[in-house]
Amino acid sequence: MTVILTGFADEISPDLDQQLAVLAAESISHLELRSVWSTNVADLDDAQLDLVRQRLGESGVRVSAIGSPIGKIEIDAPFEPELDRLRRLADVAQRMGTNLVRVFSFFMPDGHDPQLYRARVIDRMRALAELAGERGLILAHENEKNIYGDRPERCADLIEGVSSPALRATFDAANFVQCGVRPHSDAYELLRPYLAYVQIKDALMDSGDVVPAGEGDGQVRETLAALRDSGFQGYLSLEPHLATSGRFGGFSGADGFRLACRALKGLLADLSVPWQ
Repeated sequence: MTVILTGFADEISPDLDQQLAVLAAESISHLELRSVWSTNVADLDDAQLDLVRQRLGESGVRVSAIGSPIGKIEIDAPFEPELDRLRRLADVAQRMGTNLVRVFSFFMPDGHDPQLYRARVIDRMRALAELAGERGLILAHENEKNIYGDRPERCADLIEGVSSPALRATFDAANFVQCGVRPHSDAYELLRPYLAYVQIKDALMDSGDVVPAGEGDGQVRETLAALRDSGFQGYLSLEPHLATSGRFGGFSGADGFRLACRALKGLLADLSVPWQ
């Protein structure tokens, strides 16, 4: 097993040059593009995208995935704008040299059983997957609290229900912890067959607070060991959220991002997992 380290560089700073400086200092050669200059990737214009691509090329940094906001809307919100946004992000992904786009499965109304919305969610995710397949993309569904796919059984049900190779899973341990799930014990085996991407952050079960990898209840060490033993080849994406976190993202600052890097690298060294 050799993994590629990447991360949400906008957790370092809104400024692209500062993001790239910290990545270089940590010997990280990829980033997950979510936002730059405080502008979400879906809202960057062509001139901004050209500048991002130029600076990445000059720095020798590649894009591992597009950290899109697709599916982070209420299930009752109009859907056509999400399809339009995915069409735009397909162009962005092609320009940035990646075929991976992170997605979500729609916020559920408070107090409602998510199963009431299963058919609508699957219909919408199938439409997104069909568009993704036409454009050569893989949609990596991230488990997230308050969306349909917040718990492992619904994540697996969603992917099986859509039944498309263009829809796979992203594994986020901290988000599972914040839903009362033990990530390795309760989610890993169920989702491993669909796993395309791994987010690295950890959290405490009692409070939900996000902490560096290996310092919480996210069973990150156990999951990394299982990935090693299964021969996983792919990205580990740092999403530390060590300073602030919210419904639409988080921030760590340069020092927090470096702390998160050290924690992950320490776990990988302990497990004899090489990275690049």
